[in-house]
Amino acid sequence: MGSIEQPKINLVRIAHVYYTHKDINKAREFLVDFGLTECKRTEKNIYFRGYSKEPFVYCAKEGPENEFGGVAFVVESERDLDLAQQTLPGATKIYELEDAPGGGKCVTFYDPVDGFLFHLIYGQTLLNEEQLLPEIQFNFPATKNRASGHYQRFEKRPAPVHKLGHFGMCVTNFDKAFEFYTKRFNFYPSDLGHTPDGKNVIVFNRLSRGKELVDHHCFFFFEGPKAHVHHSSFETHDFDTQVLGHDWLRHKGYENCWGVGRHVMGSQIFDYWFDPSHFILEHYTDGDLCDETQETVVSPASHDNLHVWGE
Repeated sequence: MGSIEQPKINLVRIAHVYYTHKDINKAREFLVDFGLTECKRTEKNIYFRGYSKEPFVYCAKEGPENEFGGVAFVVESERDLDLAQQTLPGATKIYELEDAPGGGKCVTFYDPVDGFLFHLIYGQTLLNEEQLLPEIQFNFPATKNRASGHYQRFEKRPAPVHKLGHFGMCVTNFDKAFEFYTKRFNFYPSDLGHTPDGKNVIVFNRLSRGKELVDHHCFFFFEGPKAHVHHSSFETHDFDTQVLGHDWLRHKGYENCWGVGRHVMGSQIFDYWFDPSHFILEHYTDGDLCDETQETVVSPASHDNLHVWGE
């Protein structure tokens, strides 16, 4: 008889990331300039939020080495947490997020291929209000949307972060990672990239949520010789906000990684920066949405498929 396939653990959305920094004060300064807002501080941790209802989107930990501490996804029910603690590799028992903003329950497990941490949470208390920013009216050649005397005036400042949108990993065995994450969770490939001989080496996964519109991807990974986090990506309000943020970071003397530009897969306008610990964080805006009607797009994995314009 064949083995019984485990039911999938249902994820609702990406929530937050953890990074450990040797110099947490420099990390904090960068994160504020990046557009995050400090919302809680403990002896070793600083929590940051955006302007969405998420209680926090980034936790900076103080430690002896600069390390990625994993990503957290919200699960659909406590039953999913129970399934996770019983069946996932190296999983903890369900524990309380006692010090974290929003609280909740969590299970932490280890990626079975490369051993990085992955967190599943349920029962967080969301913030009551979302601090919405005004939507700019654009004038096009044939359609003028702004009335007389309504000028576009902007303030030099960091680009306020709305939410965590996705994160990416380099994995050492693509096929094993793909099998695990698509069989054990409701990840679904929006885009798959392959080598000339047909081997898949990169995937942009979204959450399969039926008719609900979700981001084109919340978790991407690609194959490489050494496992590491590639970047974590945070949504900004619009193009002007993003470029104002780019100028703010540039004038502050931080190191630009790549951008501003426009992606192909996901369509986001992107802007990647190195933080003082040399982790990569991305601002993005204007990303694609998908639902169950959108099938996987398969194409060659090449630099030409990464961006349409930009440096």
